[in-house]
Amino acid sequence: QVQLVESGGGLVRTGESLLLSCVVSGGPFDNYAMGWIRQAPGKEREFVAAINWKNGNTAYADSVQGRFTISRDRAKSTMYLRMKVLNAEDTAVYQCAADRNGFGPWVESLDAYDYWGQGTQVTVSS
Repeated sequence: QVQLVESGGGLVRTGESLLLSCVVSGGPFDNYAMGWIRQAPGKEREFVAAINWKNGNTAYADSVQGRFTISRDRAKSTMYLRMKVLNAEDTAVYQCAADRNGFGPWVESLDAYDYWGQGTQVTVSS
């Protein structure tokens, strides 16, 4: 079965960077979209970024455009989220997620995702 395991979360200071990783298994995933979703305390879950596993096309939420970069290494079965210029509003539990229906406008909808990781905590001090 499909499994996703996130890592890389931690405590950082405002303005610093952090790299999250998501190891995926149970593929193949060439027909999948993969995404990063986050949920801050007391807030609803929100889309962060997504990537076409096969060709690397990406999509980002406006709030992270220009600061976050999603990527994947197919050989390593790993997806990444490089987060730069972090601020307190980025504090959240970050989950990776897999959409078996592929990459399209729907990747910004949380309902599109079929499989979810356990999440990794990112805390940004202010």
